[in-house]
Amino acid sequence: MSSEKNFIPFVSADTNMKEFSFRAVILGVFMAMLMGAANAYLGLKAGMTIAATYTTAVLAMAVLKALKGTILEENAARTIGSIGGNIAAGAIFVLPAFFIANIWNPFYSVTNYIISTILLIFAGILGIMFVTLLRRVLIEDKDLPFPESIAAAEIHKSGQKGTGGSKFLLSGMGVGAILTALVDFKFIAGSWQKVVSFGKGSLLLRSPGMAPAYFGVGYIIGPRLGAINFSGGVLAWGLLAPAIAYFINYNNPAGVQDWGLEIARVWKAYVRYIAIGGMLVGAFYTLYKMHKSLFEGISRSFANLKRAASGASEVQRTDKDLNMKIALPILGVVAIVMFFIFNYFTGSVLPALIATIVMIFLGFVFAAVSGYLVGIIGVSNNPTSGLTVSVLIVVAFLMVALGMSGNAGVAAVLGVAAFTCVSVSVAGEMMQDLKAGHILGCTPWKMQVGDIFGVVSSSLVMFLVLSLLHLGDIKQATSDELIKLQTAGTSTITYKGKNPEFIGKTYQLTDVKQLAPEIQNDILGTNAGFGGEKLPAPQASLMAIMAKGIVEGKTEMILIIIGMFMGIGFILMQVKSPMLISVGMYLPIDTSFAIFLGGLMKGIIDKRVEKGKYTPEQKEKINNTGILLSSGLIAGEALIGLLFAGLAFADIKLFHMFSEPSFIGSLVAIFLIGVFLVRIPLRKKNID
Repeated sequence: MSSEKNFIPFVSADTNMKEFSFRAVILGVFMAMLMGAANAYLGLKAGMTIAATYTTAVLAMAVLKALKGTILEENAARTIGSIGGNIAAGAIFVLPAFFIANIWNPFYSVTNYIISTILLIFAGILGIMFVTLLRRVLIEDKDLPFPESIAAAEIHKSGQKGTGGSKFLLSGMGVGAILTALVDFKFIAGSWQKVVSFGKGSLLLRSPGMAPAYFGVGYIIGPRLGAINFSGGVLAWGLLAPAIAYFINYNNPAGVQDWGLEIARVWKAYVRYIAIGGMLVGAFYTLYKMHKSLFEGISRSFANLKRAASGASEVQRTDKDLNMKIALPILGVVAIVMFFIFNYFTGSVLPALIATIVMIFLGFVFAAVSGYLVGIIGVSNNPTSGLTVSVLIVVAFLMVALGMSGNAGVAAVLGVAAFTCVSVSVAGEMMQDLKAGHILGCTPWKMQVGDIFGVVSSSLVMFLVLSLLHLGDIKQATSDELIKLQTAGTSTITYKGKNPEFIGKTYQLTDVKQLAPEIQNDILGTNAGFGGEKLPAPQASLMAIMAKGIVEGKTEMILIIIGMFMGIGFILMQVKSPMLISVGMYLPIDTSFAIFLGGLMKGIIDKRVEKGKYTPEQKEKINNTGILLSSGLIAGEALIGLLFAGLAFADIKLFHMFSEPSFIGSLVAIFLIGVFLVRIPLRKKNID
């Protein structure tokens, strides 16, 4: 762990500058609810969320600069606002699973709202408290580049430097926004793939995803970490998925209609579970490697507490966390609330108590791992769902061992998973924000308190947003279907749902019209709402399937165990980051491929700088310019993504240039991104 003795923040520790102001909090709370709603929609629709940090950084800078606000106020507002997006990321991964698993049907009720809101608030606060203990350990680690934290800090810093730095940031944002829009308008393709057959088997070749943000993240993390991440993708898509598909279909290869779909199916059904096993081992190995730093960091926290209590020397403003006299009691309150929530789900004291203890332990472990991964690949690529599935598996087997079964067992597993998912997601975002604040010279305890405001405000509306999206989709689908049946003169309906108990049952159309929307959806088979065509909620569907499968004894654990042995093998081979390799296996190959290419672009500059006769000032100028440009790519895609999410929410259709756009245009765009990220920093090496 680096001591960072020579580190100087943008705003020095002895500077007295307005930071945690009323206007910063109000703006942050508004952005937290806005980003929460946007991410809830995108996550349910596409299984992905917007990197809220950049969006809130740009919005905070724009609003507060107009109000003559300070850079520390901008950071406070961004911190509060960005956490709302991560409350959504945690919520959408699990809460819809209660409906998909038929635990909460109907989904909306006052009781479900109260339980969900309490769960989200206290899980979010738990993540913040864990990060309070871990902050020093991770932000001072010299091996963690924190790419998105640097990007967010550069957005704020560029606004203070006038046009000198902001022009690079804004140009990057423009390029990122334009290229993202070209993909969404189907002027250029988002990806390309081709199946190459060899005898009875095939390989699926995929291009890097045409997403400017991925190239920006890759540029910031550099070629080494980008290559390690991509190596997992090569293992998954170049070895495991085609090999498993080959053996599954060995006796009847002609029966496979589309090898591309088959290999992708194998990756989802088999390889990702192997990756989860690898992540489980990698998570604990990462924690083991960090154990000295963890103990040292926690010891320093308690030492600072004792020093403050004895009236000894003051801790610097920029190193002052939430007081441990406050943080530890809050942890105790959260544990008590968790126990009552788990007892509500299980209906039994012993399983609830064990679930609480397991949640506290695993929650801390995975909060540390989440913060570590954010330090390497950023929040955008943090595998929160993979970490949550890991906890879900452990808890599910514990519940089965304790005799839990049926809906109570499934509900208990999903409840712990929801707590874990939200706390891990919040911990990752909080760590990213704290690193950005560390660079800028902010006060940690004020950021931690600010995030509590963000967590509470976003949590209060999150269940309502989910219910609105869910019921709105169902009402639209069932209304259209009922009108169609009535127009056709149909009076009797045969059950079209998936519940075997009602197969063959008939209903009068007039009676169906009087039923609740979710019951109508089931009878009519309209496949709307959570898990349906428009809101597939892929992570929540996975959580529901895993929880029901383990509790009902229908899940094959062999794949996860294989993955654990694979992780042990990586450790024995002394690979740099076994966790990051498993993350690469879990991500789509087009994502890790694009990040890898972004890293190569940075590698080209590093080689040119190494061979060139540049002064230290010129090297710093080249590095800073590249970071601003890549940060702009990330922020530009995030902002245009938010805009298009709003259009989609309003049901405004986007114009499509081509039904099947060519990837040649995308290759040209990727080449231009490379030129953009390499040539401009090298040309702007001289100090302005």
